[in-house]
Amino acid sequence: MNPTTKPEKSADDSGDNEAERAVTATAEKNDAPGPNLAKEPGETPEAGRTDGSDGVDGDGAADADGDDGDLLGDDLDGEYTPPPSSGLAAASAALVSLLLSLVSLIGTWSGKVISERETLVGQIDLGQTGTAEQQISEIYGDAWHAIALTNGIFAVLALIAGLVALGLPQRKSWVRPFAVAGLVLAALGLLISVGMYFDVFVSLPEPPPAQAPPAG
Repeated sequence: MNPTTKPEKSADDSGDNEAERAVTATAEKNDAPGPNLAKEPGETPEAGRTDGSDGVDGDGAADADGDDGDLLGDDLDGEYTPPPSSGLAAASAALVSLLLSLVSLIGTWSGKVISERETLVGQIDLGQTGTAEQQISEIYGDAWHAIALTNGIFAVLALIAGLVALGLPQRKSWVRPFAVAGLVLAALGLLISVGMYFDVFVSLPEPPPAQAPPAG
């Protein structure tokens, strides 16, 4: 018996089969799942970046903006601290107070000039017709009161300067003692001036009583 042989496929059939297989493989490859490039709703391309340069820059900018905001918030919430004072104003006021208080006790050239003026005015007003009491009051009394008033004004200025020195920031240890000394001397000068003006300590001299003419 002759062995049966399978009929060989014709060249045309084999070519068709290979073409069909190629088409099938291509279709399967196209149908295979690939990376999903579609964006989900509300998702941005930068959402998944964790190590990218853009993400680092964005975080750095956000941190920088946050730091600036914290600094501004601290400046607005915190209290402003003024720079420390040099203490020059307090020292100057203390010295002025002490000097003015000494002037109120000793007297000034201006007070002497005012006193002499009052004396001259009294002499002009009275002339040779005034009585002894009038001459003492107009010539000497007014001049005396003018000096007391001038010294009292200097004492008041010394008191004001001393109080200002105590109220200002002080950097030197000697400022407060000087200011206190100026206040004490100014108060003493003011007390003396008031007593002189109202003739408390020393009164004006009085002329002797007129003697009766001898009986003839």
